[in-house]
Amino acid sequence: MPYRLSSLFFKTLREDPSDAEVESHRLLVRAGYIRRAAPGVFSWLPLGLMVKNKIEQVVREEMATAGAQEVFFPALLPKEPYEVTGRWDDYGDNIFRLKDRKDADYLLAPTHEEVFTLLVKDLYNSYKDLPLSIYQIQNKYRDEARPRAGLLRGREFVMKDAYSFDISDEGLEVSYQAQRDAYERIFTRLGLEYAIVSADAGAMGGSKSEEFLNPSEIGEDTFVRSASGFAANVEAVRFAPLEAVAPPAEKAEVHDSPNTPTIASLVDFSNASHPKSNGAWSAADTLKNVVLALIAADGTRELVVVGIPGDREVDQKRAEAFFGCDVEQANEADFKKHPGLVKGYIGPTKGGVQFLGEKAESKLRYLLDPRVPEGSSWITGANQDQKHVWFLTYGRDFSADGIADIAEIKAGDPAPDGSGPLELARGIEIGHVFQLGRKYAEALDLKVLDENSKLVTVTMGSYGIGVTRLVAVIAEAFHDDKGLTWPDSVAPANLHIIAAGKDEAAFEAAETLTVEAEELGLTVMLDDRPKLSPGVKFADAELIGNPWIIICGRGVQDGEVELWNRVSGERTQVKIESALAELMAKR
Repeated sequence: MPYRLSSLFFKTLREDPSDAEVESHRLLVRAGYIRRAAPGVFSWLPLGLMVKNKIEQVVREEMATAGAQEVFFPALLPKEPYEVTGRWDDYGDNIFRLKDRKDADYLLAPTHEEVFTLLVKDLYNSYKDLPLSIYQIQNKYRDEARPRAGLLRGREFVMKDAYSFDISDEGLEVSYQAQRDAYERIFTRLGLEYAIVSADAGAMGGSKSEEFLNPSEIGEDTFVRSASGFAANVEAVRFAPLEAVAPPAEKAEVHDSPNTPTIASLVDFSNASHPKSNGAWSAADTLKNVVLALIAADGTRELVVVGIPGDREVDQKRAEAFFGCDVEQANEADFKKHPGLVKGYIGPTKGGVQFLGEKAESKLRYLLDPRVPEGSSWITGANQDQKHVWFLTYGRDFSADGIADIAEIKAGDPAPDGSGPLELARGIEIGHVFQLGRKYAEALDLKVLDENSKLVTVTMGSYGIGVTRLVAVIAEAFHDDKGLTWPDSVAPANLHIIAAGKDEAAFEAAETLTVEAEELGLTVMLDDRPKLSPGVKFADAELIGNPWIIICGRGVQDGEVELWNRVSGERTQVKIESALAELMAKR
């Protein structure tokens, strides 16, 4: 049966919603696919469900091809399994917590590792039961502090999450590859461009993690890639320390440097008061010493000082991935506790851990960027107000407690694998695959008997795709200034037929073409709304975005209709009897 717009529950809007920040949000609301129910929470109208269901069908087919079976878990889950794995506390304010009438703690699940693991533990106990891959498509909940961009970052969303269970690491590799291959097929079928990048496993843990990113200017993830194939999320990039260089002949010298608390002011002062013999000083010649607070799950703060070249900034995401916790700049209270830290004039010392004026019991860790090689000399703080030191040399004049690879990556930086210069791009995460290993199995005691009747811990993989996010991502990739331009694989209908005008013959031709199109296996959306002008119907068809449109209008009297390719914009007059044949030939 066709989708008749005369009875379909939808309404298009001529004005943009006031809270829309991105094109997908604007168009999905205007075209009648979704409506806002609360910040980060949306109601789905029939048009939206048509697209979402088609995406889910593609996912289900490829999961079946990969050997995964579908299950379904509740979204409302008890606290206890998440306490065992530590995630009840680790999630902090990012999850919705609630109590039942008996005062028992529950949560709305953000992910389901724990319950997947416990289900397999409940049912399987032998190596003969494995390997196993199971998945669900289900609502998830996260208490986003700032939900934004419509479906791209909401508080309620639909995910496909799959988990593999193997008896060995070798088996995990096979399961992981099967899921990874399935993801490539899914995104190809959906018509999406994607980049596979190495990623930081973060709180999920595990030995390997890769993200599938859709390159997009509105993406929240920054990734790097080289022309020779290296690709990684910025959080996952790790640079090896540079090889040692010969130290300079100049000795370290401390000089007054009034009013130079910033790198820019220090460079200007250096060129004016302490010029180089060859060229000019630049920010790359300075060593910036940044005081960071590492914030543990219980709220305690540890200060560390990180030295990075002055022409770089700390990358917040890279810092948090490196240290494995929340990270922020030290505040005034932190500095008051450590009076030896002279803001704007901090520098390393011979011990690498103690700053001028500090007591022994208040030593701080001092870490260095890997771009600072042994033997290199720098302009940096002298740990005294209004003073800096020139030609302070790493290894000769100061040391460090270790490396901290947390500085921003710049276009043109060499790829860590030597494959050439890096370029930076932005992307939207559309899938993520993890080799979880035994983290959750060990925490929840998931073991099976092996071939020798010995208990062994199962190894796991985790594989996620944001289904409702994909609706937005596809809308971002497929639209123009008039509306959506869905690819055929996910469009609400393959063909949009418009009965234009008041002539009864146009409506009869539209009905006849609808029946014939459905006999050819096409899904049809029929605009049979009476008393609406052709202009309104055309505008709605452009907004809705089905890939093919047939207009039955005045030309019907001459035996013609207009065939309109919504994606390319091509519009041609064709005979009524050959319209569907031409469409099928061009699909």
